[in-house]
Amino acid sequence: MMDPGTEDQYLKRRVTTGCYDVDVSNANEIWKSETVLFFYLPTLAAQVAFMLLSTRVLYYILKPLNQPRLVSEILASASSIPLLASFKAHILEFQYHASKLHAYIHDYKQKQTLDVMGILISPELFGSSALSEVLTPLKSILTTETISYVGLIYTVFLAGLDMNFDTILRGRKKATSIAIAGVLIPMLCGGIIHALALKLYKGPPEYWANFGTPKAYMFWTLTLSVTGFPMVSHILADLKLLYTGLGRVTLTTAMISDFYNWVMFAMLVPFAINGGSAIYSVLSTIVYVLFCFILIRPYLVEIIVRKTNQNEWDNNGLFIVVMGAYASAAVTDLLGTHPVVGALVYGIMIPRGKFTHLLIEKSEDFGVVYLAPLFFGSCGIRLRIIYVIKTQGLGLVLFILFLSILPKILSTVIATQFYGMSVLDGVSIGLLMNTKGLLPILMLNSAWDKQILSVESFSILTIAVLVMTMMVPLVINAIYKPRKLYKQNKLKTLQNLKAEAELRILACVHNPRQATGMINILEAYHTTKLPPLRVFALQLVELTGHTASLFVSHVNQHNPQQSVGAQALTKAQEDLESITNIFQTYAAINESNNVETIAAASSCSTIHEDIYNVSQEKQANLILLPFHKQSNIEGILETANTAFQEINRNVMRDAPCTVGIFVDRGLASLFKVNLRVVMVYVGGPDDREALAVAWRMSKHQGVQLSVVRILLFGDAAEIDVMSHVENHGLLSVIVDSEKQKELDDEYMSAFRLKAVSNEDSIKYSEKEVRSRDDIPEVLNEIDQVGYDLYILGQGGGRNCLILSELMKWTDCPELGVVGDIVASNNFGSSSSLLIIQQYGFGGMVFENSNTTQQPKEVVGSNIEDPGPVFVKVQWHQ
Repeated sequence: MMDPGTEDQYLKRRVTTGCYDVDVSNANEIWKSETVLFFYLPTLAAQVAFMLLSTRVLYYILKPLNQPRLVSEILASASSIPLLASFKAHILEFQYHASKLHAYIHDYKQKQTLDVMGILISPELFGSSALSEVLTPLKSILTTETISYVGLIYTVFLAGLDMNFDTILRGRKKATSIAIAGVLIPMLCGGIIHALALKLYKGPPEYWANFGTPKAYMFWTLTLSVTGFPMVSHILADLKLLYTGLGRVTLTTAMISDFYNWVMFAMLVPFAINGGSAIYSVLSTIVYVLFCFILIRPYLVEIIVRKTNQNEWDNNGLFIVVMGAYASAAVTDLLGTHPVVGALVYGIMIPRGKFTHLLIEKSEDFGVVYLAPLFFGSCGIRLRIIYVIKTQGLGLVLFILFLSILPKILSTVIATQFYGMSVLDGVSIGLLMNTKGLLPILMLNSAWDKQILSVESFSILTIAVLVMTMMVPLVINAIYKPRKLYKQNKLKTLQNLKAEAELRILACVHNPRQATGMINILEAYHTTKLPPLRVFALQLVELTGHTASLFVSHVNQHNPQQSVGAQALTKAQEDLESITNIFQTYAAINESNNVETIAAASSCSTIHEDIYNVSQEKQANLILLPFHKQSNIEGILETANTAFQEINRNVMRDAPCTVGIFVDRGLASLFKVNLRVVMVYVGGPDDREALAVAWRMSKHQGVQLSVVRILLFGDAAEIDVMSHVENHGLLSVIVDSEKQKELDDEYMSAFRLKAVSNEDSIKYSEKEVRSRDDIPEVLNEIDQVGYDLYILGQGGGRNCLILSELMKWTDCPELGVVGDIVASNNFGSSSSLLIIQQYGFGGMVFENSNTTQQPKEVVGSNIEDPGPVFVKVQWHQ
């Protein structure tokens, strides 16, 4: 038995008493505090500014490591808050020592005493008492925490908006099973880990017996079972895994798991906080939730849908809707449950669509960006990890951290084995499910306030939440690299694709208009003489803060609009609905073809990586991209979005397969008219690939193909040696050009022998070019026929001097010289274009909109691996 004096002495090392004065202005029966304008408001503004600055700085520092914003907020609270205000971990008691109050005196001093646990009176992490007194004085603690709960409630309200209740109820068996296993098994392991930790902690056993209660076990189990769905969705988007098979399963599993975690928080935590009366709190909360969904939600949805469809929302109306979250939070608080439960329920009640997008756009910064970091600051104030390491030892802390990471991984590996998934996928899903969010921090703070967890357990679990969230993107990026796996499949070109092999096309679009044009070009690829097409329609969406729900609903439902009622959809949802319908109609007409619609959201600067990863996931042979200009009613090409051009260029720099850019000038459907196609052949790997594309199209009974070969003579045949001589040498460039001519002649001879001689619908002709001025003349002569579609090679690997010089003057170098001329409005053509870049040869570097691009790979005798250049390989999918 521990001596009582010894136990008191042991406890004193953890409890510090702090006192401060309060000057009361204009005292009355209600107001007994200082003037807000002179102290509390400036202090709060300084705290918000400092937290915002430190959080943003840490976020941009950690951004290359794909760390979510939560990590920067916790790190900022764990470092900057103790730096400025290392004085408060937990308020044990609040006492007033009132001085004499005079009726006609405006100010008086009142002394308050706080029992403060933790590191926070004397600095632990780079503490500074001077800075603490200036920016975060002790008496501002209660005000700061109160204001922080305003941001916390709004953040949880947004989490409710992110949850798609229809997806949770209709979740697939695989995702639901993994989610259940990922919750139950970590809960069981959490109790075991806590029991082991109590045995290993250093200190009097009698002291640790105070924290071996069922309440402590419950918080350990709940904390380790949590998965933060918003964090998972952002990490998957940053790692470009959101649209892979792994990403879809993980995203749905995370949403279901996060919902289960919130339900357990609402149902179990009251028993730890309220004791015997908790049963009444839980039952009354259940009644309140049923009341909201059965009686309130139908009227709320009707009002929101009507006002949204009629565009009647103003700032006052949006303010009333937001205040509903705080009213619901107040109700659940009065019922004995945590206030955030009411905010979550209210968020789930709000119908998804255009209104939620408008609401988030108007008010997100206020709650999430400015006020929520203050809540994480309170967590950092309580943290005493340095003290725990000194008293318990670094080895014990790391051992418990390691044990805390394992349950989620083991549970998902076990669950995924029943569905035939690989161990690597199981480990990856387990790591992603280890991503924590706001909920575990909220649980730990509640346990600390009620003295349920010890300093050691609270600090270790907080660090575990941080470590698990930080390690996920780093480890996943190291062990799950689809781009590296994809590079093993070489010669992904149509030229080397067997005729009987399946053609897999990734058609990228930004809007329904582009989807319609893509359908027309896809029809030309479909023919009964060849195997069916496999089409993957990829909608490219610029990433916004809350797009995860859109993807989950699209992944799990054939008609996402049914899940949101008749309300107005967001522009992205409307486009996704229209694009899906367009491609489903195409699939219904061409029943033999397999069509799948996917949505990819990312920033415009990185969305090309999503295209790479989807093409790897689907093993595509051809990526089709829309041109950044579109034809108006007069047939003139006008810029739709300059960001589309940058996306196309980024894809072409390091494309994992052949790339085609489609310039749509109103290409007609093959269901209505025959298609007249011309392929202009100059030479080089891109032109050979373009000829392979045209050759395949020619097998369609509605396509009439004409191949025009341009023969270069005289000055036009001069080799461009200066652009590559420094890297490969003069002899290498010359030999390279001669080899390209041999390959051109060989492939063209095979085409004329096999296609032109046996097909009446294919015509072949030749045109001579002897100078730079002959090129536009020849193209004008070709255009007089009035073809519907040009198929052109981009032009990489030609090593032609006049074409290299003309490239310097092109407006759109991604189209090549010939493509840029034909696509120019000054040229006057009304034909659509398909520009082809062959995989392995056409990777390009674009310095700016009017600069010359150089081939990434130049064919030559000194290349380390000349196989893809000189060896003809028959590729079989």
